Amino acid sequence: MISIKKLLLSASFLLFSMSLVEAQSGYFEDALRFSQFYSTGSARVTGLGGAQMSLGGDISNIHTNPAGLGFFRRSEFSITPSFGSWTTETNYLDQIQENRTGNIAIPNLSLVISNPKGPLETGAFRGGTFGISFNRTNHFNSNFGYFSDIEGQTSIIDAFIQNASGIPENQIENFGLTGLAYNTFLINPITEDASGNPISNPSEYDSFVLGFPFQDESVITEGRTTQTSLSYGANFNNKLFVGAGLGLTSISYTSRKSYGEEFFNEPLQVTSIEEFLNINGFGANLNLGVIYKPIDVVNLGFNFQSPTWYRLNEEYEASMINQFDNFYFEPEDITLGREESSTPIILGTYNLNTPMRFSGGATFFAGKNGFITADIDFVDYSRGRINSRDFNPNDDNQEIRRLYGQTFNYRVGGEYRIDKFRFRAGYGFYGDPFRSSTFSRSTQQFSGGFGVRFEKFYVDAALMSMRFDQLYNPYSVIENGQEIGPIIEIRNNITNGMLTVGFNF
Repeated sequence: MISIKKLLLSASFLLFSMSLVEAQSGYFEDALRFSQFYSTGSARVTGLGGAQMSLGGDISNIHTNPAGLGFFRRSEFSITPSFGSWTTETNYLDQIQENRTGNIAIPNLSLVISNPKGPLETGAFRGGTFGISFNRTNHFNSNFGYFSDIEGQTSIIDAFIQNASGIPENQIENFGLTGLAYNTFLINPITEDASGNPISNPSEYDSFVLGFPFQDESVITEGRTTQTSLSYGANFNNKLFVGAGLGLTSISYTSRKSYGEEFFNEPLQVTSIEEFLNINGFGANLNLGVIYKPIDVVNLGFNFQSPTWYRLNEEYEASMINQFDNFYFEPEDITLGREESSTPIILGTYNLNTPMRFSGGATFFAGKNGFITADIDFVDYSRGRINSRDFNPNDDNQEIRRLYGQTFNYRVGGEYRIDKFRFRAGYGFYGDPFRSSTFSRSTQQFSGGFGVRFEKFYVDAALMSMRFDQLYNPYSVIENGQEIGPIIEIRNNITNGMLTVGFNF
C-alpha cells in the first residue's frame, strides 16, 4: 500500500534524486585517510623501521628522497612481494569481537638506470641516476565488526531526528539515510503545533519507536594508494647529492557497511541499513631532496614532499529495511510491516589537497661493520583541503581545521654486516594526527630483517608489525553539547612479511 506522504512527494523526489544533498558524509575523514604517511619501500628499508631519508643507494629513494639515487654506481632492478594480515579487535559495551583480513601483494617494483662518471673523468658532477618505481604507499584491506547483547543508550533513530531538524518535509527525501528513515516511517513529521493547529510543510520530526535496541555492524574496506615515481639523483664530488621526482598517484577505496538494530516490545522489530561507497581517482606530487656528507662516516638528508593534488570520483548508494510488527500508523491510515527504501546511485567528484611534508635524517657509519640511521617528519594535517562543485565543502574543511593538527614522526634503524650477510632492526613512531584528544591514535612500528649480497644480485627479507588504535562512531547524537552516540574502540595490528629480490647490471 502506498502512503499519502509518498504520493505527495514522489514528483519532488524524481526532480532531486540525481543530486542528493547527502551523498556520503564525512569528507573530512577522507582527507585524513588519504593523507596519512607511512614509510614504505624495499624489504631492506622496512627492516630498518622505514628510516631512509639520509640513506642513499636503495631503490626506496625513488619515491622518498630522490637524492639517494646519486649513490648508485650500477643499474638495478628489484621486485618485492609481500604477505600479511590485518587483525582488528573491537570493544563495544565490553563485548569483544576479533576479525582478520589476509593480504598478498607486490607493493614495490623498481628500476634504476645509473650513469656514473669514471675515476679519471674530471669535474664536480660525478654522474647521475634515473629511477622509476611502482610503490603501494598505503592499503585499506580491513574488516571489523561489533555487537552487543546489552541494550545501547541511544538508537540511530535519535540521530535521524536530529539530522532532520529544520528540513522541510517536501525536501527530506533528498537527504541520504535521513531521507530513507523518513520513507520507511522511522521518523515522521510533527504536523500540529502545541495548540493543535496543522503545520504546513513541517520541518521537525519524531518517532513512535521509543525503546533502546541491541546493535551490531560489519564494516569491510578494501583498496590501496599507489604511486608511480619518476626520479633523478645527481652526485657532486661524492659529497653533495641532490634529487627531484614526480609522483603520479592513484586511489582505490571501497567501503561496505551493514548496520542493524533489534528491538523488543516496540512497534519496530528490526532495522537494517546497507551502505556502499567507492572512491577512485588520480593525483600528482613533487619531491625534492638533498643528502650531504660532511665527513665520510656521516650522511645528512633533507626532503620536501609537496601536497598531492587529487581529483577523486565517488559512487554511493544505501538501502534501508524496517520490519514492523503490523503496526497501525493512524496519521497515514496504514498498517506497517516490511518497509524498505533505497537511494539511487549517487555520483560525485571532488578535489583533495593533502598536506605537504618535511623530512630530515642522519646516518652514522661504523666503517664496514654497519650503520645507524634515523628520520623525522613534520606533517600538518590541518592543511588538507577539499573542493567540489557537487557539494559545499565548507563544513568539512572546518572539521579538518578543528580536528586535525601537527605531528612529528620518528624512525630509527640499524644494520650490522658480517661478510655478505646483513642483519637489521628498526622502530617507527607516527604521531597522533588529531589536534587534542584523551585517546591516542599514534602508530608504533616494530621491524627486523636480514639480507645477503652477491656480485650480481641480492635478497632481503623483513617482518614488520604495526599497531594503532581507533575510535569509531557509527552515528552521532548530541545532547547538551556532548556526544552520547555509541563509541567503539578498535585495536589494529598489521603484520607484514616482505621479500625483495634485486639484480645489478
